[in-house]
Amino acid sequence: MNGITEQLNALKDTLNDGVLTIAPEAIHPTLVSILPQHWQEWLLPLMGGPFVLIFLLEWFYQSRRGQAEQFSAKRALTNFSLGGTYITFELIIQALIVLPICLWLYQFRLFTIDVTWLSALPIFIAVEFCYYWFHRASHRISWFWSAHIVHHTDDRMNLSTAMRQSLLYSVTGWWLFFTPLMLLGVHPVWVFFFYALDLIYQFFIHTETVGKLPKWVEYVFDTPSNHRAHHGTNAAYIDKNYGGVLIIFDRLFGTYVEEDPLNNPVRFGAYGEKSNDNLFGLIFSFFGRMWHKALSAQGLKQKLKAFIHPPSEIK
Repeated sequence: MNGITEQLNALKDTLNDGVLTIAPEAIHPTLVSILPQHWQEWLLPLMGGPFVLIFLLEWFYQSRRGQAEQFSAKRALTNFSLGGTYITFELIIQALIVLPICLWLYQFRLFTIDVTWLSALPIFIAVEFCYYWFHRASHRISWFWSAHIVHHTDDRMNLSTAMRQSLLYSVTGWWLFFTPLMLLGVHPVWVFFFYALDLIYQFFIHTETVGKLPKWVEYVFDTPSNHRAHHGTNAAYIDKNYGGVLIIFDRLFGTYVEEDPLNNPVRFGAYGEKSNDNLFGLIFSFFGRMWHKALSAQGLKQKLKAFIHPPSEIK
């Protein structure tokens, strides 16, 4: 594994040098401070190009099947613009704030858990477990929903929907849910790497192109069918199917629901919110309403409730 790591580090250095080559010299000092220092950090940014290409293939395929109404150039531009700002902001905040905090916490770890071919799968499952609770909190607590809401405001479902993300995620603290793994002994960079793998997988389940898969697959994994239900505003589908790659934790903790396309077709969107393409409004509308409620409330207790109560209480 050491040989592979050396090659990947060399690739990271090549990519960093490439960015510096095309960037104005005046901003080199700033770029050096935010460019990835570990090869794992380049994984998600490098997927941008392939994601666009695969989405275009989906659009072409569905159009040939007479399903072109699921797509629009304006919505696709909105979604990929949101995805681009999300990834860029994540890189900056992770380099300057999040990773330093997590590395500081890592000093107090109970053990040192190295990533090997044997430990990789258990660590990934542990990351998935943390993701389940992060995702569940993102639907039930207004503070975290203020970032996650952007992802749910698309009233269509195609691969570009996966890119409909908010730059507020690092501000609201998604990474807090993964710090137990770091304190247990998994290096923060590896935690972020497995989280990136989780997100990459989820790109492919934001689609109506794929129907239901074999029962055993639907039982274990978050599939397009399971994830379509998660995006539903129908009463039966709200706050269900939080898994990223796996659906087993939803089954274990009682948050699983099966998609019923015949009797209860999924209506996509965020409950009580209108779908639109206003980038600033999508990112900051709920966030601003939440803060307005907190600042308008009387007393510290009521102010805190604006942040921790369910999103349905923010009008």
